[in-house]
Amino acid sequence: MGDFNLALLLIAIIVSFLVFIINIYLLINYQHPDDKNQAYFPKFVVVLGLTVSLLSILMLPADVANRQACKHAVYNGACNFTLPMKDLWLAVYIVDVVLVFFFVPFAMFYYEGDQDKSVGKRLKSALAWVGTSAVVVALVLGILYGLVGKVDFTVRHLTSATESFPSTWSSFTSGQQCIGNGARECSAFTGDSSLETTWTKHATFPEYIVALATIVGSVLFSIFGGVGIACLPLGLIFSFVRRPKAVITRSQYIKEATELGKKARELKKAADALHQEEKSGSKGSKWRKNTKALEKEVHLLEEDVKALEEMYPQGEQAETTWAMTVLGYLAKLVLGVLGLVVSIAWIIHIVIYLLIDPPLSSFLNEVFIKLDDIWGLLGTAAFAFFCLYLLLAVIAGATMLGLRLVFITIHPMKWGATLMNSFLFNVGLILLCSISVIQFCSTAFAYYAQATSAQEIFGHTLQSLRGIKYLYKYNVFQITFIVLAGLTFVYYAALGWRRKKPRGRFQLSS
Repeated sequence: MGDFNLALLLIAIIVSFLVFIINIYLLINYQHPDDKNQAYFPKFVVVLGLTVSLLSILMLPADVANRQACKHAVYNGACNFTLPMKDLWLAVYIVDVVLVFFFVPFAMFYYEGDQDKSVGKRLKSALAWVGTSAVVVALVLGILYGLVGKVDFTVRHLTSATESFPSTWSSFTSGQQCIGNGARECSAFTGDSSLETTWTKHATFPEYIVALATIVGSVLFSIFGGVGIACLPLGLIFSFVRRPKAVITRSQYIKEATELGKKARELKKAADALHQEEKSGSKGSKWRKNTKALEKEVHLLEEDVKALEEMYPQGEQAETTWAMTVLGYLAKLVLGVLGLVVSIAWIIHIVIYLLIDPPLSSFLNEVFIKLDDIWGLLGTAAFAFFCLYLLLAVIAGATMLGLRLVFITIHPMKWGATLMNSFLFNVGLILLCSISVIQFCSTAFAYYAQATSAQEIFGHTLQSLRGIKYLYKYNVFQITFIVLAGLTFVYYAALGWRRKKPRGRFQLSS
């Protein structure tokens, strides 16, 4: 038993180190050239935030493996060398909350500060904004915790009849497993409902912070996740459907490039005008609205440039570039089909296991258990994959809604061209939603993840908090998730195959 726990500890250390290295690699390759050799604090926050968010997702499979380390123990004290998962959960999520509400905003305020100001003034401005936010958040948390930071557990007094110790066990069959005569049911389960009472206790403050952060994240998760679970695979599939079928002629390329150049000059003039307004200090609501509109236009222009480069590859290896483009779209089709299978499995599982009472089947829970029977960690690996896929769906949904509805700031991630404010925004979104992804997974896979520390925090305590429990009792987040997923599937089925039409910007000629 001790050897198993030692192996689990070593795996946890190795995985943490690999996640840290991967995040540094992503930062180096995604960062914009303008941010090289500078903006070190925002980069530190980005790497730390990505590491915490990914480790928090992987902690639930680790929690399951940690539970299995002592599955043969007769009592809890018989295994004293497992990982302290509850303490680790609380520590990781307190760090998560501090990062998403304080460090990420501070880094963004500092990075986006007026470059003409001194470092001291930019620090002072960022600290003022974050300090004000900290005071407001602390007051809200303190007041809410004092007033409604309680857990209400409904309990029932159970009784059962007694009987003399039998000389034979033949009287206990599949038809009567309990003692006593009559209804052939255990008396404890036929107790009067009037014996129910409510047991109230104060939640610990760390648990309450995690709970409130989970509620905020769950609102975003149900919206972005519901849209993303459909648009992630279908976006890849319909990207293949709308792919360029052949290379355009040189004359067509020159015509399209000229139009794109005109559009770029118009956007540059608009950007210069906005910069002058910023210098003059007139940064009102109209300025912010125009800035957001300009960001969208720039992003869409970059999409057009990329599409034009795909349709007319240049250089000495133009044929190789075109071949790689074709292979890339084929890879999107394969990944899209595989993703569609995973998305459908997720939706079916949510409906038959979470929304129907009693559940029709434990579905994916049974799949993971059977995979564990094949090889010890195979089910845990599949479990981790489904959790990570859900987080990717949230990111895909946020990107889609941000580009179409423009109710969030657009911060696209691009290889070799991502500014630190875009990095920080996406890291904050991932951190905030990762808490809800874990809570959702611990509920959706309650059978497979039973008796884990995550179940104790995100199952019993969170779903019994006063005022919050009704959101979970009536499956508000799950229903929203399924409804938005269905609407997104309908949207793609009706419009996803069409080529993009002009929307007040230049479009490539068909």
